[in-house]
Amino acid sequence: MSRQTQCAHVIDLEGLQQLLDALRERGYRTLGPTVRDGAIAYEDIASVEELPRGWTDEQSPGAYRLRPSDTDTVFGFAVGPQSWKRPLFPSHQILWRAGVAGGKVQLDSEPHIDAPLALIGVRACELSALAIQDRVWLGGAAPDAEYRARRADAFIVAVNCAHAGGNCFCVSMHTGPEVTSGYDLALTELGTEGEPTFLVTCATEAGAAVLETLTRRAARDDEIAAAQAVVAHTAASMGRAMPETDWVSRLLVSPEHPRWNALADRCLACGNCTMVCPTCFCTNLEDTSDLSGLQVTRTRRWDSCFSVDFAYVHGGSVRPSIRARYRQWITHKLATWPQQFGTSGCVGCGRCISWCPVGIDLTEEVAALCAETPD
Repeated sequence: MSRQTQCAHVIDLEGLQQLLDALRERGYRTLGPTVRDGAIAYEDIASVEELPRGWTDEQSPGAYRLRPSDTDTVFGFAVGPQSWKRPLFPSHQILWRAGVAGGKVQLDSEPHIDAPLALIGVRACELSALAIQDRVWLGGAAPDAEYRARRADAFIVAVNCAHAGGNCFCVSMHTGPEVTSGYDLALTELGTEGEPTFLVTCATEAGAAVLETLTRRAARDDEIAAAQAVVAHTAASMGRAMPETDWVSRLLVSPEHPRWNALADRCLACGNCTMVCPTCFCTNLEDTSDLSGLQVTRTRRWDSCFSVDFAYVHGGSVRPSIRARYRQWITHKLATWPQQFGTSGCVGCGRCISWCPVGIDLTEEVAALCAETPD
């Protein structure tokens, strides 16, 4: 019997509130899904009343809409436009400040973290995305201090998906819908009558310690089986799938494929796909000074390989066309990322499909490139 099964318990909404309270009492800043501006957003939450209970989503290429659910579930939705990259790797971040005081230059480069983060409702694809970000920012010879400070003490409450969005394809990327690692506690919402109930399993000592403080009961065998059935149903209802072929090698041998021209005719180079992607990490550095010239600040901001200025070197951009920039994004994400980081840069969350203004479907394009590329 696995450790997760041994510590399987069932809690209700009161127990879920106790979980939030226990984390806040331990000094965590609790972030979780809530409804904001017609979408699911990850924000500070203190109460289960702030969770998107009774809401679900409809997603298709270029379309995302929340609507009231037919059930009273708390986590009955797929991923929204935000990912957990946002609190761990902020879109706008001051890296250091320097100034002159008393005739000496003083540098402040220490990470400023108000409280450790507790992430509530992290899906399997997002756990895979966090693992990729860890390799990018922590796996090299010079780990990023800001990211490390946010990531080090993060407490993760994962959720097994009970609803596959119309653009989800995590099964074909082997990243979901079941959470398998990288979390402290995992919830599976059970389809029971009345108030929502959750099967809770733990994967770490920290998770077990928090679980011990909650009002709970041991899970029955039929409840464990029901939780497994929830994940199996979600896996069988994926909206999309990547082709079952070696797209890595096929993309690498198709830099002049005519399909890139068709993509360029549709793509607006807006960068939406990279902004919502949970693994994209392109940034730009900006140095500013005050009017006196005695105080200087270096800021890091999210950037996108779809920006013509991102690939600018002396003399101009090395990727001046939309065709070149879209090809760079797909081939890096799916073909050269494995060479660089040992894994694909895509986790199958489907955000890039939902939030593309012209509805470009990544799975469709890769399938077309593979089907039309000679072996």
